[in-house]
Amino acid sequence: MTADSVPAKAPPAPPESGKPPTRRRGPARLALALLLPGLLALLLTYALPLVWVLRMSLNEAGEGGLILQTVSLATFADVLGSGHYWNVIGQTVELGVLVTFFTLVVSYPVALFLARTTSRWRSLLVALAVTPLLISSVARTFGWMAILGSQGVINKTLNGLGLIDSPLHLANNLTGVVIASTEIYMPFAILAMISGFGRLDPALEHAAASLGAPRRTVFRRIVLPLTLPGVLTAALLVFVLSLSGYVTPRLIGGGRVFVLATEIYDQAITSLNWPVAAVLSVLLLAVFGVVITLYLWAQRVLEARFTGPQEARS
Repeated sequence: MTADSVPAKAPPAPPESGKPPTRRRGPARLALALLLPGLLALLLTYALPLVWVLRMSLNEAGEGGLILQTVSLATFADVLGSGHYWNVIGQTVELGVLVTFFTLVVSYPVALFLARTTSRWRSLLVALAVTPLLISSVARTFGWMAILGSQGVINKTLNGLGLIDSPLHLANNLTGVVIASTEIYMPFAILAMISGFGRLDPALEHAAASLGAPRRTVFRRIVLPLTLPGVLTAALLVFVLSLSGYVTPRLIGGGRVFVLATEIYDQAITSLNWPVAAVLSVLLLAVFGVVITLYLWAQRVLEARFTGPQEARS
């Protein structure tokens, strides 16, 4: 081999400047432009009204609906020191718990059937389950007033059959509000459960049954644990809706069921006591925060139980 046949060495590569390669700013700007209308709408419709309510809660109420501009916790002290408002908060939470419980009990079998059925009519059945959402909650509440009233369908039917001598008190009390609210929030619970039943696999039920497990054990050990995330989501949705509901407690309750939503309306519109209404709104938001915190904790516990602690943290 001669010297001429030796291949020439490649020229050394130019030294790197140490600067990272420039990234395209086009996609980032496009994403920001797409997010900007939503962020602006969220700021105008949620953030600013929330700040206004928080600021109003620090004012004090004067005579004749006069608002004393100040920065004080006196209104908070007056509300939290009143037994009436504590009863309102307690009845609001009680209503939410009762409505959530009965709604889940009634909606769970329907949602489970719709999630497991393979019938060609499944889409129609799901549509029928959520059809009540097409009707205004006001109209449905008036319908329940006609059903639960002292001269309503239930009392007239029972009286005609000779089962009762005097009308049952199903309206103008907490019982009627719970009954009507349960039916009104059922479609929301059914939809939330169906969307949360994704882990339910019929093959697991068939495998357990082939191993000799009775139906009760299959439901308790397989079906119920796998459907708990959907039940938890439905419980959160129904509880929040029932806490903030105004129409049903006002109409069915007949002015005898006091919850935070009706009390806020009375203080703001009837009594013109905006600082107290703002304080009650802040307390309602605080209850929402506690409920959401409990939901996140329960969700983390379920994830840690079914997928393991490491996957739940990730």
